[in-house]
Amino acid sequence: MKPLFLNPPTFEDFDGGAGARYQASREVTSFWYPTWLCYPAGMIPGSRVVDAPVQRLTLEDCLKIALDYDMVVMYTSTPTLAIDVETARRIKAQKPSTVTVLTGPHVSVLPEESLKFAAGAVDLVCRGEFDYSTKELCEGRAWQEVDGITFIMDGKIISTPDRPPIEDLDALPFASQVYMRDLPVNEYVIPHFKHPYVSIYSSRGCPSKCIYCLWPQTFSGRAMRVRSAENVYQEVKWIVENVPGVKEISFDDDTFTANREHARAVAEKLKPLGISWTINARANCDYETLRIMRDAGLRHVVVGFETGNEQILKNIKKGVTKAQAIEFTRNCKKLGLSVHGAFIMGLPGETRETIRETIEYAKALDLNSIQASLASPYPGTEFYDLCKQEGWITSDSFLDETGHQTCVINYPHLSNKEIFDAVELFYDKFYFRPKYILRSIGRMIVNGEERRKLLKEGRQYLEYMRKRKQASQGCN
Repeated sequence: MKPLFLNPPTFEDFDGGAGARYQASREVTSFWYPTWLCYPAGMIPGSRVVDAPVQRLTLEDCLKIALDYDMVVMYTSTPTLAIDVETARRIKAQKPSTVTVLTGPHVSVLPEESLKFAAGAVDLVCRGEFDYSTKELCEGRAWQEVDGITFIMDGKIISTPDRPPIEDLDALPFASQVYMRDLPVNEYVIPHFKHPYVSIYSSRGCPSKCIYCLWPQTFSGRAMRVRSAENVYQEVKWIVENVPGVKEISFDDDTFTANREHARAVAEKLKPLGISWTINARANCDYETLRIMRDAGLRHVVVGFETGNEQILKNIKKGVTKAQAIEFTRNCKKLGLSVHGAFIMGLPGETRETIRETIEYAKALDLNSIQASLASPYPGTEFYDLCKQEGWITSDSFLDETGHQTCVINYPHLSNKEIFDAVELFYDKFYFRPKYILRSIGRMIVNGEERRKLLKEGRQYLEYMRKRKQASQGCN
């Protein structure tokens, strides 16, 4: 079979690739690559990857493309499942012989429930890593012989044995080559990355125990598997030589620094290429590892600080203390590394006081940029189980009608509206500080490109906040 790998159309500027905890439209346009779809696409002749939100394709556009393919594999998420099932239904309606497949954390955790919900629209779901599952399906292997899938046969739901996580990551194709073949590289934008950027993985899985993080608990696993440093080097070298104007490589690993020996080895390999790169790091990475990576081209780190309250850090099993995070940030500044901090409003133990504490903490860290999101208890996570047990979930809808995050958690002592409004308060207090404004003006004065970028992002942010205010009226 000839497959179409589809990141389906949903909402305007919907960033489904940000799957760890924030599958939603963003306050400033942000798009991650559909890397997971690109790995199997690189192994199957005649395949194609379509990223509808980035390519601005409508459902009708996607239906027309799907006519030329025997199988359509879609990445879905908890917030968009209903929309994606309807897309599958339309695909089947126009060409019933098309095999429709859903992948992603939600269907991995709830395969039977997902198939029942999608009755008549979806033929099967892939559980966990679907690289080889889809390859074997396209090769014509009988479904009963393909590990890691769930399907309906003769009215019965059948689940084949779990497929073990892939250990030999070097055997996989370079996702970047599929990007160049099928996708508009220049349309992928992350505000705090240099543009154009290319995102790849050097590993899969994360050993951390954070209760809210979606991928390690539902999809990629808590055992970290790494590509060889040489294999990573070869892909980055290919990108540098074949992607016109590329300015930065992003390693979108769950935690690039979880295996520090591997992080250092990759850095030493990349050093001769002279390319700027970014990573997702934990705030307990040591100074020497940061220095080695900085000397090899590391420019920017994305760090999940989450909260400024010590007890909440313990509640979510973060495994990093405030003291460690403060020292880490201090070390990054010494080395001249830019830091983007990610924070979550509404984690277990959140109060009006801890919200204020976290905002003051972020201001004191004086990071280069921040991301504030709402705590989202996705099925399959320990956080979800806790919220269900305590009766904290007030809604099954993680998004409003425009695709922006809603707060589904309501604590006895803190309402979902208070948590929702805390995000805007956080942004206002952080970004409208005189120190931050003056620093931004300075960047705009000396750099015309930076000026245009910041003005564009400012307009997007104000429009986003206008929509959030409207959504806030719907909170209890």
